[in-house]
Amino acid sequence: MKFIQNRRSATLTFVFYALIWALWGSVLTSCKNEDTADVLGDWNRRSDFEGVARNAVAGFVLDNIAYMGTGTNADNDRLKDFWSYNPAKNTWTQLADFGGEARNTAVGFTAGTKGYIGTGLNVNSERLKDFWEFNPATNSWKRIADFGGTARRNAVAFSVGTKGYVGTGFDGNYLKDFWAYDPSKDSWEKIASYGGAKRLGAISFVINGLAYVGTGNNNGSAEKDWWAYDAANDTWIEKGDFESDELVQRSYAVGFAIGTKGYVTVGDGSNAVWVYDSATDDWYEQGTFEGTGRQYAFGFAINGKGYITTGSSGSGRFDDLWEYDPTLVQDTSTN
Repeated sequence: MKFIQNRRSATLTFVFYALIWALWGSVLTSCKNEDTADVLGDWNRRSDFEGVARNAVAGFVLDNIAYMGTGTNADNDRLKDFWSYNPAKNTWTQLADFGGEARNTAVGFTAGTKGYIGTGLNVNSERLKDFWEFNPATNSWKRIADFGGTARRNAVAFSVGTKGYVGTGFDGNYLKDFWAYDPSKDSWEKIASYGGAKRLGAISFVINGLAYVGTGNNNGSAEKDWWAYDAANDTWIEKGDFESDELVQRSYAVGFAIGTKGYVTVGDGSNAVWVYDSATDDWYEQGTFEGTGRQYAFGFAINGKGYITTGSSGSGRFDDLWEYDPTLVQDTSTN
């Protein structure tokens, strides 16, 4: 009888440890799969910006060339030099200086064959409302009609069709008004105000004719709401919030669109790359920006790839340039 009990006890002990081993093996396998799972979206460093390191620049993209200038250097001097970047050649070219006062926290957009930069802060930290047109064919600047709203800093801008759009920002108060610029008339028209709260330091990108605007700061609170502007009907459409993770809420970030998806990263949040799928109105995390975390960077997209350059972290300024390919598996071996 005692032999039978001992045998039964041994059997139960074996089963118990077998179950523990199986569960532990499952955990190890799960962790291994999670750690080795392929993450799409790889970053590669490209040719450093050839101007002085800076943050809070303004720029735009025309004919697959990025244009960028103004900003603030490490001594907090406002700048007015202006540059172009050609991704196909991976080269920078210095162009005619910006036509207006040196400034930072300005905005830029394109309309037709021209680029436009305006608003921001001058050397005396005074808010500005002048706007300037850049003609890449002649490498020259021309002053256009002043911005239709109040002088401001940290606004947001985008282009839809033949018009440029500027709104939100800070003029002593947080703002949510929006204005459209028509270059054929050289005039500004007030349009529907932003659908969400007032803010500064937001980001924008355009997908299939809809302009998406979100993030930013309102009276010290980082925002997570997300809206699309339908220029044809002059209406704002509420979209899916950043519900996945509070770390998505941020200001002074970078946003750009590739195909039907938008990408958001850096700023005063994490280096995680968040993807917005406009087809499903969903957000998800996809990899990590591989450069140093930063605010006030300049981001753009050309030919299916995204780019991030300049920016600041504390008192430091950056001049590095990073290229993002959403089709490649992220290489983390050097991280």
